[in-house]
Amino acid sequence: MSIRLGILGYGNLGRGVECAVRQNKDMELVAVFTRRDPGNVKILTETAAVCRVEDAPLWKDKIDVLILCGGSATDLPVQTPEYAKYFNVVDSFDTHARIPEHFANVDAAAKESDKLGIISVGWDPGMFSLNRMYANAILPEGSDYTFWGKGVSQGHSDALRRIDGVKDAKQYTIPVEAALEEVRKGTNPVLTTRQKHTRECFVVLEEGADAAKIEQEIKTMPNYFADYDTTVHFISEEELKKNHSGIPHGGFVLRSGVTGWEKEHKHLIEYSLKLDSNPEFTSSVIVAYARAAYRLAKEGQTGCRTVFDIAPAYLSAKTGEELRASLL
Repeated sequence: MSIRLGILGYGNLGRGVECAVRQNKDMELVAVFTRRDPGNVKILTETAAVCRVEDAPLWKDKIDVLILCGGSATDLPVQTPEYAKYFNVVDSFDTHARIPEHFANVDAAAKESDKLGIISVGWDPGMFSLNRMYANAILPEGSDYTFWGKGVSQGHSDALRRIDGVKDAKQYTIPVEAALEEVRKGTNPVLTTRQKHTRECFVVLEEGADAAKIEQEIKTMPNYFADYDTTVHFISEEELKKNHSGIPHGGFVLRSGVTGWEKEHKHLIEYSLKLDSNPEFTSSVIVAYARAAYRLAKEGQTGCRTVFDIAPAYLSAKTGEELRASLL
């Protein structure tokens, strides 16, 4: 029997989940829940229903895992604990500082309803988190480094678009190559925020907007651009659509460490991603963890989990025998 999945929220991430489900033969999409008028939402899966968010609890016996595709700022802190009352759930909550709080809320709700929730699934947090943990366990004496990009930061792009006079914008986070190479040499540099990444902005102005004023506002924006070397390009709407319509991303996780009685041997662990589509890759990770959620729930497990808590075999459609024969 297929694992029956539901999607709550049909934006970039929800559409990515729908595509990922198609590539996993042990799964089927049975329903998409949306805050929009369901009659105006066109999905690709002909056999799946499109329903109002308010109707989701009516599907609690028809869906094995509900994948929550809302945003981390306001949606998921409310939605994940709420829907854990009815479903096994998976989300991509990515506000790192609030993960402990979010975990506690989902854990309480899921335990009360005898459901299983997995939070903060994606590539960071998610796959990058796992690689940081593995590297720390293997090389307890060492230093961690995470570089993001080159890729589109959706949050920073939104911050640009909120500026008065900005019609549209995209922002790229770019690792500083010299800093990355120093880490790879094993010199264990102490790097500031500015030394690790630069930011490049492509901005379309409203007619009559003051470019110099907007550039200054961008470069001094706290929490987004003030701590980085930031370059601003003013371009046409046509150029933005032609050259900056995608959502690529990626990055590197590195740990530089030592072994030996006198710490005489240096080692470098590096994991990297180069993603043509940030939301589609994130969706693919989420779908694999939806399989794990289904299996853990079948075993009778309840409460909240993160990627740290789940054995890799639970993610794969292959049996244990197949994994040992083909990948071990």
